[in-house]
Amino acid sequence: MRNYLIAGIAMAATFATTPAFAKDVIVQMKNQGAAGAMVFEPAFIQAMPGDTVKFVPTDKSHSAQTIAAMLPAGVAPVIGKPNQEMSIKVDKPGIYGIECKPHTSMGMVALIQVGKGPSANLGAARTVKLPPLAAKRMTPLLAKAR
Repeated sequence: MRNYLIAGIAMAATFATTPAFAKDVIVQMKNQGAAGAMVFEPAFIQAMPGDTVKFVPTDKSHSAQTIAAMLPAGVAPVIGKPNQEMSIKVDKPGIYGIECKPHTSMGMVALIQVGKGPSANLGAARTVKLPPLAAKRMTPLLAKAR
């Protein structure tokens, strides 16, 4: 009986940590969107560990890359190529800042919150210096994060 109980617990733990429930989240890179010019839609993404966030250029001249100072500890930066899809598998809980490098100064930024919070790197992310328009768009995104 004890062996069945142990096996049952082990199986439940396996299913609880299996990324079978992982999802793909699609973010569009746009010249014009609901929030104005040069935007990611959506700009605030909530994901769970194991999910993949895909940044898709719907207009030309965009790229997506992580903001190195806005990543959980130990997460390597990801740099996408212009006019190409960039995918990031978010395995570690925390805040992931995203920018379109050619359009950061025009405010083209996004924020991924991985996990339900609290995010260990949220305080540090709030202190990152961004160009004025990027900071103006990032501030309300950080306010949504936990």
